[in-house]
Amino acid sequence: MAKSEIKHPDKRVDTGAYSAAVEVDGWVFVSGQVPIDMKTGETIKGDIAVQTQATLEHIRRILEGAGCGMNDVVKCTCHLARIEDFSRFNEVYATFFDAVRPARTTVQSVLGGGTVLGDVLVEIDAIARKSSASGSDP
Repeated sequence: MAKSEIKHPDKRVDTGAYSAAVEVDGWVFVSGQVPIDMKTGETIKGDIAVQTQATLEHIRRILEGAGCGMNDVVKCTCHLARIEDFSRFNEVYATFFDAVRPARTTVQSVLGGGTVLGDVLVEIDAIARKSSASGSDP
């Protein structure tokens, strides 16, 4: 079983000892992504909508690096700092997928809050399966 590392093409700062994604046998496992500026490592300021948009854009860029897209995602796990942000989070999340949306788990988790992650409101990881129809994202 060969596995390969997939990097975020815009990342310029070290954020820890992990791969942005790992590909194995056509499956792409994207590590938890948060709304950070990939050039500075600073948290992108904004409400849940702004941070969800930024986080999903990171996932999109990583998947592109693996040769697939958002419509190849089969499962996401989403962590929200405040579950009361779910409705607005869900509105933004829904715009990233057409056709069959991925299976998803969404939970409230302790994120940021003065730690190294700053004011992080959302973290999302994803699992995708490469297909021949990749690249036809919205």
